[in-house]
Amino acid sequence: MHAISGSRPTIERTRSGPDLARYVRSLSQVHRERPFVLALDGQEYGVHYTPVESDTALFGGNSNWRGPVWFPVNYLLIEALERYHHFYGDGLRVECPTGSGRMMNLGEVAQELYRRLAGLFIPDATGRRPCHADDPRFREDPHWRDPVTFGEYFCGDSGRGIGARYQGWTTLAIRCFEDLARSRAA
Repeated sequence: MHAISGSRPTIERTRSGPDLARYVRSLSQVHRERPFVLALDGQEYGVHYTPVESDTALFGGNSNWRGPVWFPVNYLLIEALERYHHFYGDGLRVECPTGSGRMMNLGEVAQELYRRLAGLFIPDATGRRPCHADDPRFREDPHWRDPVTFGEYFCGDSGRGIGARYQGWTTLAIRCFEDLARSRAA
């Protein structure tokens, strides 16, 4: 059994609690109630969780750097977990999600994250896809029901796709489906 010194807090926050509902948020939902505040030269600067659009005019106004789910960031995290699994093998196991008692190697954690990310695009029993939220066109209209949109980023709470509807980097979702299919076939 291996241990990664100094990495546990990050791994633990990533695979458990409010940040692993379906995907990994760019900023922990914990900061909704407890924002990070830095006091410097008599001024206070803070960062808090915002699930969708930023509520500040910094970074050009409609800035969404705090809270939403960015598919490329999630994908890079999964890629890193796969690489660590390649190095450490099945001997390094972590509880995922924390508190579940379920131990997984890092490859299995990566697959779990792939599954959760793919879930943004998979319809539930009522035909609702999280990426389309409650828009009835994508659930009821025969012309809109089958096309899937790839949002620029996603709401940190609901999974609703936001920003550009057909964002190129979010087509990494296809890779998630491919990897899931490959792992199920093995």
